[in-house]
Amino acid sequence: MSEPVPPQRAAAEAPTAFPSGLWRLLLVVLAVTAAAEWIGPLSVPLWHARIVVLPMLMALLATTALAALHARLPAGLRLGVPLQRYAGKLLNAALLLFIVKLGLMAGHSMPQLREVGWALAFQELGHAFGTMILALPLALMLGIKREAVGATFSIGRENSLVIIGEKYGMQSAEGRGVLAEYITGTVLGAVFVTLLASFVASLDIFDPRSLAMGAGIGSGSLMAAALGVITVGQPPDVVKELTAIAAAANLIAGVVGFYFAVFVTLPLCNWLYARLEPVLGRTAFARRAPSADELDPAAALEDEDHSPTLADSALALLLMAAGITISNGIGHGVSPLLTLPGVGVMVAIVLLGILLKRVVRKLPLMLFLAVLATLVTIPGGSPLAGAIADTINHVQFMSITTTVLALAGFSVARKLPMFRRLGWRIVLVSLTATAGAFLGAAAIAEFFH
Repeated sequence: MSEPVPPQRAAAEAPTAFPSGLWRLLLVVLAVTAAAEWIGPLSVPLWHARIVVLPMLMALLATTALAALHARLPAGLRLGVPLQRYAGKLLNAALLLFIVKLGLMAGHSMPQLREVGWALAFQELGHAFGTMILALPLALMLGIKREAVGATFSIGRENSLVIIGEKYGMQSAEGRGVLAEYITGTVLGAVFVTLLASFVASLDIFDPRSLAMGAGIGSGSLMAAALGVITVGQPPDVVKELTAIAAAANLIAGVVGFYFAVFVTLPLCNWLYARLEPVLGRTAFARRAPSADELDPAAALEDEDHSPTLADSALALLLMAAGITISNGIGHGVSPLLTLPGVGVMVAIVLLGILLKRVVRKLPLMLFLAVLATLVTIPGGSPLAGAIADTINHVQFMSITTTVLALAGFSVARKLPMFRRLGWRIVLVSLTATAGAFLGAAAIAEFFH
């Protein structure tokens, strides 16, 4: 799923040309949000465990279906390709509020984060070894060659595309591998992580704090999906602590993880490939494997540059304010009078972060937002820290994710044709890499706990 891309040239750009029928897109997103929250969480038994299907996952699946089947729907519900593309711009801007909420919760929970300590410092080792230990041998036994390096050195989000693209080129075998993982994560990532985290949490083999750290793997959407089921049934104070841990882990994975992947993970993956491939690549199953699909990077990444203008960002923030208010009211029983002040604080931080980004262009917008949001709620760090924390506490974390994933469904639908071209082998390897990152970080955290 695409991570937020900051507006790079907002001041110089012409006003956004909003697509025709935009009102239908906005109404569908809000209607899906309301319906999903009204249905509420569903618990599905699975062997000796249970899978919890949360409203955010229902919203993701609903908008994916509406977008994929748009040509067969009545005109009033038809959301064509231009609207689906524009939803990507709204998604990237909407995710900014998500980042701010995480930063606000992390700042207020800084004393608890200090207790986590070394587990956070070593989480990248869990991500790295989790992906490679599980996914790389599997890829080689399935007959995947150099594509395995691109598909298993990380969870394959935007940073991974940049790293592989710069080193090998997207037309290379490594490029096809990371691209396949990217598409798999976009289409199946949120669903898969939700089911995985729900199943693992129900087994009671990990401390919830360990699972929360495992959720912070460097993707906001995947973190939200995992954290949603990890916090089910937990007391409010514990939910805040778990969310803060996941937020800190996700920020570390997104910022530090980039350099860790360049200088540690990718070289280590190449080293392991050179030693394991001559052995595992000789299995009978590997010899029967067909050659990898030739994915076209230009087609697969079509419309991925969803840089929102200021007008797009303003519209996305208004949509999110409405969606959060609906979700907070229906799903959590919080009145709009308590929700809107908290949303206003988050919007103000987003706008300040965008302003700072236009002044200091070399630093990522995510860093500005995370630092600003964390600083204003650190206990004792600001005279308004307590008041701000009390205000934003009325905005439930999960009320943000339902609307965000309702928008994300349109991006998923755009990737379905390319997803059908992927062989089942690379899909299985990609999902295993994601599982390895989650379980690896959780295991590191469990060791330190």
